[in-house]
Amino acid sequence: MPIPKKAGEHTDEKPQIPHDRQRHIDPVWLWQWQEGFQEVKATFRSALDRMKEYDDFVFTCSSAAMYEWVENNDPRMFDEIRQRVKEGRWQVVGGWWIQPDCNIPGGESFVRQGLYGQRYFKEKLGVAAKVGYNVDSFGHHGMLPQILAKSGMPYYVFMRPMPNEKGLPGRLFHWESDDGSRVLTYRIPFEYCTWGKDLEKHVRRCMTELKEPVDELMVFYGVGNHGGGPTKENILSLIRMNADPEFPTILFDGPNDYFEHMEKRELPLPVVHDDLQHHASGCYAAHSGIKKWNREAENKLLAAEAWSIIAERVTGQPYPRDYDRAWKNVLFNQFHDILAGTSLEAAYEDARNQHGEAMSIAERGLNYALQSLSWNIGIEHEEGMKPIVVFNPHAWATRVNVELEIGGIRDASVLTDETGAEVPYQLVQPLATSGGRYRLSFVAELPALGYRLYKMHTPPGLVSGSSAIAAPGPNAPQSAKDTSHLNPPAVKATNTSLENDRFRLEFDPNTGFISSLFDKKAGCEVFRGPAARPAVIEDNSDTWSHNVLHFQNVVGDMTACSVQRVEHGPVKSVIRVTGEYGRSTIIQEFSMYRELDYIDVKVTVDWREHFKMLKLVFPVNLMMTKQTYEIPYGFKEREHNGEEEPGQSWVDYGGILREGGTTYGLSLISDAKYSYSIMNKELALTVLRSPIYAHHDPLVPDPAGHYSFIDQGIQTFRYRLLPHEGSWEQAGTVKRAWELNRRPVTIIETYHAGPLPQRDSFLSVDQDNVVVSVVKKAEEGDDLIVRAYETTRTATKATIRLPKWNRTIETAFGPCEIKTLRIPANPDAAVTETDLIEFA
Repeated sequence: MPIPKKAGEHTDEKPQIPHDRQRHIDPVWLWQWQEGFQEVKATFRSALDRMKEYDDFVFTCSSAAMYEWVENNDPRMFDEIRQRVKEGRWQVVGGWWIQPDCNIPGGESFVRQGLYGQRYFKEKLGVAAKVGYNVDSFGHHGMLPQILAKSGMPYYVFMRPMPNEKGLPGRLFHWESDDGSRVLTYRIPFEYCTWGKDLEKHVRRCMTELKEPVDELMVFYGVGNHGGGPTKENILSLIRMNADPEFPTILFDGPNDYFEHMEKRELPLPVVHDDLQHHASGCYAAHSGIKKWNREAENKLLAAEAWSIIAERVTGQPYPRDYDRAWKNVLFNQFHDILAGTSLEAAYEDARNQHGEAMSIAERGLNYALQSLSWNIGIEHEEGMKPIVVFNPHAWATRVNVELEIGGIRDASVLTDETGAEVPYQLVQPLATSGGRYRLSFVAELPALGYRLYKMHTPPGLVSGSSAIAAPGPNAPQSAKDTSHLNPPAVKATNTSLENDRFRLEFDPNTGFISSLFDKKAGCEVFRGPAARPAVIEDNSDTWSHNVLHFQNVVGDMTACSVQRVEHGPVKSVIRVTGEYGRSTIIQEFSMYRELDYIDVKVTVDWREHFKMLKLVFPVNLMMTKQTYEIPYGFKEREHNGEEEPGQSWVDYGGILREGGTTYGLSLISDAKYSYSIMNKELALTVLRSPIYAHHDPLVPDPAGHYSFIDQGIQTFRYRLLPHEGSWEQAGTVKRAWELNRRPVTIIETYHAGPLPQRDSFLSVDQDNVVVSVVKKAEEGDDLIVRAYETTRTATKATIRLPKWNRTIETAFGPCEIKTLRIPANPDAAVTETDLIEFA
């Protein structure tokens, strides 16, 4: 590379365009992973051959998953790659397992992308990537700078959103997240790959971007998407142009060198503190299955890791060795064309199977851990007593509804906690339509990341009896069992209303919509119009919804064909609303609890429509509003403009009450959805879209053609309505969202001697705004890793207690800081803070 001019220094040298010889391969898109597997090998082979032909050829490649394919399938080629990496002619970038969607994965998934990607590159190739590299992802959440920086990547390359979608102060800028972390970031001009043999047209348009002070640019080329990489014709055309004085100096180089060079120039670069949005807004909702599998797998794996390391410490149960395989399955399927819902239909059968393997690994490890712990609890023998161990997966004490399938309950059965105090319970519709099996529902008060023993007592004379409890009448639905004879209901309930000490909820019997949600404590109506309204919206856009930001053309509502009370007892009452539109149905089951200040809703949709979107709409009765969305390991306040927005498990609509002028809000929490919008003070959760699989504009479908449409058939998910006084921070929205997404686990035990008490806690934090998200074994050795993050943009000093490790850790969190602690197995060694990839 010629010596570049310094900032502000006059020179007659030509401006420089370092050319990045790279490839972009979609391992899955309009093809399945098996075809992508072969194309990876073909592209890598081509790049290695070009290196033999051109001494200055430098190739750039990301995605550890694809290297692993080559390592396992062609070891000799992998050895060639290893040698070229040592020479510096093969540059490893994007130290993640794959190039993921950068909105939908949870915060910890982004950490694991780096953990497994960077550690793979270091172990196998002797290098770690410095450049984060996501050239085709459909938008980028605002906490990425912190995650990248703490994963050893101070630089970032992206392309979407493009200038017509997001205005930025330049191609090169410092990108900053809420904690203050910054990464030097570059937006690729025009495109990340090229299709022609001669690159003159591509170079000429990039030349228009050469402006002071950033007078050196990276230009990406090579055949992409389905692989191929740089061609001989590409390279020869660049050599020709570089000899022509009409063109700027063209250097054959890679992102590592470009960023290091530009950093040394110390140019006055702008700072961007924002999400990088929007591109392909329809991807936030496309394909409900992949979205739900992703959320479930993330939560199962995090719970399994935590309980496995606790069980290893407490009972000696071996920590599973296959969690990395499970995580890699999940991470691979976070690839932007898979998780975004834009791949062909057959690819989602592969994704289903890979998520199934991941969740099976997690469930097996979790079960071994919990059974080991419960088996070691000392439980006294008592005739007619059935022990139930309830495990809380969160590092805070919690009060949650617990449900489990159980047998052997009789009319006189009594539920108590470990102290003997009676606990109200009720029987709800069991999963098995069979005599002798029941479903038990009660509210449990659980210690932080711990367990508690509950006991179902049945008088000895009734244990062998055959009578069932509270059989419904011949015309009642099976679930409508009135168990008020056991404990009087505390929720007043009719077919169209529910009321506890905090709320009164009413439904319009004709539409099935919520007609009123009155907060008795605050003295206000939460909604200003019909709510939980299933609105059907016309959506003729392609799978991505290219160039579509708003979905507002309502063509109808799913109105009620049935509104009825189906559960009623001392724990909760439930109203089931069934709605119809065309050939489709929606069932919403609204649960109000005696003891809990939120409303849970189980949704079952049977969707048969094409080119339609379904939203659940909630018109909120507030003014001077603020809209806050959860993003991975953080949150983002966004405009109230009706645009489709990506969000994680919650969005909060806060503001001022019209009556009284006090602050109030509504948090909407879901366990499977990622797409929201707010327009005209209506908060909406996007349930699904039904475009054609892998339909890419501008291709126009044949009106007489036969196509496969996304999200046809039955799907289920849950959401939670959390009305609250004050702000979402004061309401504990973050914790309530974790509780909905990762529910308690129960083990039905027997009596036995054991060293463990009937109630215990293994980890706790003394600050509500600090959430422990990860408890796991270190990647190397026997140390414990604890990861936590600050949730409200507030500097905080927190104390983390780990009694079984005899550790009390006092540490300070900056606003929105993610902190990773290493607790040595050696009790005499000090606790240290490490980076996200456990190198430092």
